Amino acid sequence: MRATNENQPFQRGIAHFNAGEFFEAHEAWEELWLAVPGPEKAFLQGLIQLAAAFHHHGRGNPRGAKSLLVAGLAKLAGFPDNHGGLELAKLRTQAGQWARALEGGEEPAARRLPQIHLHAAGHVAPKKKRGG
Repeated sequence: MRATNENQPFQRGIAHFNAGEFFEAHEAWEELWLAVPGPEKAFLQGLIQLAAAFHHHGRGNPRGAKSLLVAGLAKLAGFPDNHGGLELAKLRTQAGQWARALEGGEEPAARRLPQIHLHAAGHVAPKKKRGG
């Protein structure tokens, strides 16, 4: 996987998310979200909402975490299982388990924090619109 100037914020967001640095992941993806057109905007918003959900969880706000998990999962539901170079099916499954646990009043174990896995076919970051 090669980093380019165009997909650097996307990859940085993945690295932050997988390191449990959810606020930083949110910030990296938001930078890209502001510049992408069309359906990719919803894809990035879903990732941003998942990152924000885990940030809220880490700050002791399970209600905010659950709400953002549900919103993020709804955004990502419209995309294929492998999208943007990511294994979205795995991410949706893991985040869904957290959402259900929080809905049931459980405290999910920190060791079960979701990870973003790259799809074997490679990494393709969402494209920025030209001139913006």
